[in-house]
Amino acid sequence: MRRNAVRVIAALITGFLVVAAAAAAAPVPAPGWRPVWVSAMQRPGDSFAPNWSGVGFGNQTVRQVIRVSSAGSLLRLRLSNRFGARPLRVTGATIARSAGGAVVRPDSLRPLTIEGKTAFQIEAGSDAVTDSIIMPVAALERLAVTLYFADATGPATFHAQAQNTSYLAWDDHRTDPMGNAFTVNSSSWYYLTAVEIEDPRPSRATVALFGDSFTEGVGSTYDAHHTYPDELTEGFVAQGKSRPVLNLGIGGNCLTVDSPWLGDSGLTRFGRDVLDQRGVGTVVILEGINDIWLNGATIALGAPVQGASAEQLITGFRTLIAQAHGAGLRVVGATILPAAGSLFVGGDRARYAERERVRTTVNGWILGSGEYDAVVDSAAALADPADRDRLAPAFDSGDHLHPNDAGYAALAAAVAAVLN
Repeated sequence: MRRNAVRVIAALITGFLVVAAAAAAAPVPAPGWRPVWVSAMQRPGDSFAPNWSGVGFGNQTVRQVIRVSSAGSLLRLRLSNRFGARPLRVTGATIARSAGGAVVRPDSLRPLTIEGKTAFQIEAGSDAVTDSIIMPVAALERLAVTLYFADATGPATFHAQAQNTSYLAWDDHRTDPMGNAFTVNSSSWYYLTAVEIEDPRPSRATVALFGDSFTEGVGSTYDAHHTYPDELTEGFVAQGKSRPVLNLGIGGNCLTVDSPWLGDSGLTRFGRDVLDQRGVGTVVILEGINDIWLNGATIALGAPVQGASAEQLITGFRTLIAQAHGAGLRVVGATILPAAGSLFVGGDRARYAERERVRTTVNGWILGSGEYDAVVDSAAALADPADRDRLAPAFDSGDHLHPNDAGYAALAAAVAAVLN
């Protein structure tokens, strides 16, 4: 028995040294550009809510309102044609301070250019970065990005379930400060994948929040910034230690399965969505519920989704942990929330029992394996004390699956306790 104990201790020490060596080997990024707002891009097509990605745009102006998580004076935007089938021609673009809805402050309107040109082209499969502009912004400030497309774009690279409203107008309204022309709304973002600021300090303070609709914020109040990434950001600001927080959730996303509806799987997109972001020092992973419950789903998801086993999910999480550690990141694992009573479950009790065993097995591994650098028991934080398989009524948005504003505030508090 003593020999086995020695082996266990030796293995733990070895694992610690490997992680420490990986962290030490990863240099702190030099001063430069850091994202303060991001959106995980998806392939054009159908989703849970109507969107404009399948058709794209032509002689139309799209105005998108975002909120930055950290302050800066010099900024630039990253636009993506990653999933476009042809070059994307942007006839003109502006940025301004939001005045609510589609209205912007006219004194703040600035043109966006690439290589000094107001009209520019982004090749298929590529991202492009705008020229920098002097525009001091505060943490939690809302900005409006307006893109005008004179020519037909074809299907658009987009993000399906933003918890903010985007606005559409016909003809060129990129410099129009009023909202009257923007008569059609969408709950998606199009082509806009990051707002970056120039940070003069070397830093790995950025927190990347990676996952599915729980990270996305589905169930929170639209345009109110009550998602858990928003609540976490506001907590940092209130404590006087503002730091960039990146929401890299995709509604319906799976860890193990790529889907046109649900985005590339977590395993497929982790590198580009997390590891390629400059300045990230910590990643919080909250994913897996869709891999468990979408087996046999009655909605068309663009690809068959088979219920994953606990072993498949754990293998997937280990892959993400290894990739993050290899990049010198601290990895925080969050347990999968309960779903009893939701549309996922229905009336099939045998299927529910099988899937619930997968969830509890995976959650037990997250909490007890020691493979994450830290863990958040998000399931315990939001569960009904009288029935741990259900969300607490005070935290339930109404579908018995997604938290409401109070639930996301509780989730943010649980994550903040680990990050502080």
